[in-house]
Amino acid sequence: MKPSILTILFLSFFFTGYSQTVDQSKEIDSYIKKVIQINEIPGMAVGIVTNNKVTFQKYYGTETLETNKKVDANSMFRIYSTTKLMSNVGIFQLIEQGKVSLEDKISKYIDHVPTEWQNVQVKNLLSHSSGLPDWINFSDIPVDASNAEVIDRLSKEKLEFETGTDYRYNQTNYMLISMIIEKVTEEKFEEYILKHQFSDAKNQVVFSSNSIEKIPNRIVKYIYNKDKHQYDKSTFVEGRRAHPANGLAITLPAFLQWSIHLGKNDFLKPATQQLMWKPFEYKNKDITFTHGWDMGTFNNIKSYHFSGGNVSAYRIFPDKNMAVVLMYNGYKEFAVMYQVINQIAGIMDKHLLNPYTLAEEYTKSEPLIHPNLKKEIYGYRTEKDNVIFSYQFPEKQSIEFIRNISVTGSFNDWNPDDKTYYMNLKKNNTFELILPKSQFEKGKTYQFKFVMNKNGWLSVPYNTINIDGTQDNNLTLKID
Repeated sequence: MKPSILTILFLSFFFTGYSQTVDQSKEIDSYIKKVIQINEIPGMAVGIVTNNKVTFQKYYGTETLETNKKVDANSMFRIYSTTKLMSNVGIFQLIEQGKVSLEDKISKYIDHVPTEWQNVQVKNLLSHSSGLPDWINFSDIPVDASNAEVIDRLSKEKLEFETGTDYRYNQTNYMLISMIIEKVTEEKFEEYILKHQFSDAKNQVVFSSNSIEKIPNRIVKYIYNKDKHQYDKSTFVEGRRAHPANGLAITLPAFLQWSIHLGKNDFLKPATQQLMWKPFEYKNKDITFTHGWDMGTFNNIKSYHFSGGNVSAYRIFPDKNMAVVLMYNGYKEFAVMYQVINQIAGIMDKHLLNPYTLAEEYTKSEPLIHPNLKKEIYGYRTEKDNVIFSYQFPEKQSIEFIRNISVTGSFNDWNPDDKTYYMNLKKNNTFELILPKSQFEKGKTYQFKFVMNKNGWLSVPYNTINIDGTQDNNLTLKID
């Protein structure tokens, strides 16, 4: 691969431990600038909280493409579904006060609940296990329809699955959460959230799910039009019922202060916070989600996170007393929020850098760096009587936390735990596996992919020609 800005992007990091230093801040700043350049991001705000103090706060680019107004501490980014985190905290504050229970049926708070919804509990709303029809999928619901009218329309639809059995991301759940909050507090949802989470952030937070509404200092995202090769400004209007799910716009200082309050247990007592972060028990045991938060564990370090609109993300590492906030207003090719947070966390502490996310960022960035690479067969080659599978992790990057790379495909029932297909480390961060040709039937096409650490299914480079054309974009192998 040719030396490029991408090479600089991934090879310039020297991990120096956890306590934030001037050098770490410079590394983070340099990395973010390269990400913005590669992805042609108009404007961005990034912040880090460590030990309940703001230790990094930077602004990049412009609020809009129509003006030269710089992103600054007054810029309010719309964070879309990351808003749900504030709604989660809001309902758990009422749970802590004994005014609401996770086990309560929603019919306790909401009038005229459809018969089919009678078994839905508060915990099902937070865990997206309700099975309720999602109002966002029905174009015949007017933007200004009342919540009661929305419920009446949705009552004509069947549940998507039996309540509690599965996970299905759903905006209706959060409309109902806001209705419960309003019933219990006798306050408007927006006023309740602002009063109990943003009392020290005057004029830095606003609710609106109307992308075309003119609000001073609010930034609405741009959507890249690949046909026209230009950014178009978002024009979605979703009404007040969307406020608890995606309507918050917030400045970086206000978001960082919110994170400090969360970390200091100003919002919720530790036990309540742990209840919020406790994994929900789905009947489908393969699903991992808490009561409103995504969760992850890497190197036995837990984190809780969420993102919104592919332009915002928040991740907190409670055991490390660190959190990262990221907000931006558009991207050309792929959403960068979790890749950026991964890199920032890794600069702060090498044990937090997930090599899978690093590899994915490398693969997804390559088309923007070298859009005209020659199309070629990827993932294997044949030599004499052998098939040699080959995967290269970014050169000179640490492989310390790669436990294994495996080949997984139609020839082993797509089993990433099959140690027969674990690859061996060679030089230059290259992993290989040699198998006899005789193991594969001549003329038959096999599908396969590479998997890192058993559950990280690695994306295929854009210039690969041996792909099967399916949605999964599997690699193909054929022995003539």
